[in-house]
Amino acid sequence: MEQHEITEILNRPISQELLGRDLTRLAYVAKDGTPRSIPIAFTWNGSQIVLCTTRNSPKLPSLRHNPAVALTIDTEVHPPKILLIRGTAELDDVDGIPAEYLQMNGTYTMTEEQRVEWEAEVRSLYDGMVRIVITPTWVKLIDFETTLPSAVEELVRARAERQNA
Repeated sequence: MEQHEITEILNRPISQELLGRDLTRLAYVAKDGTPRSIPIAFTWNGSQIVLCTTRNSPKLPSLRHNPAVALTIDTEVHPPKILLIRGTAELDDVDGIPAEYLQMNGTYTMTEEQRVEWEAEVRSLYDGMVRIVITPTWVKLIDFETTLPSAVEELVRARAERQNA
């Protein structure tokens, strides 16, 4: 997929809405060769997805061995809005707490008091974290109004061909 195509899709209003959420599902290949899909908080910095994790996270050796990943960001309403992203993970060990981890996108609601308590807990627990930075190499937006899964698009084309025959 060409970079201009990726940029165009990611700049669509629905994509921007989805990139403003806090949770994605990260898919990767574990060290034993089996697939994993985990929910994880993320931020979008305008060109990359940034995830933060503990230095002892089991996913890190897997990502070092095979950095190919896929992400899904979606909604829980009908019709769903789904942003699918593929890319390569780059790992960046950081002393202290990465700014992205503390910022997140804010869709989880916390009172100011809860926020202060959460941040104090985070700062007392972690002496460092690993930033997982993913630059999209392929994207697809599915909103079930203007865009559909490719298999459904194929069925729609076949139906149209049958009706026109």
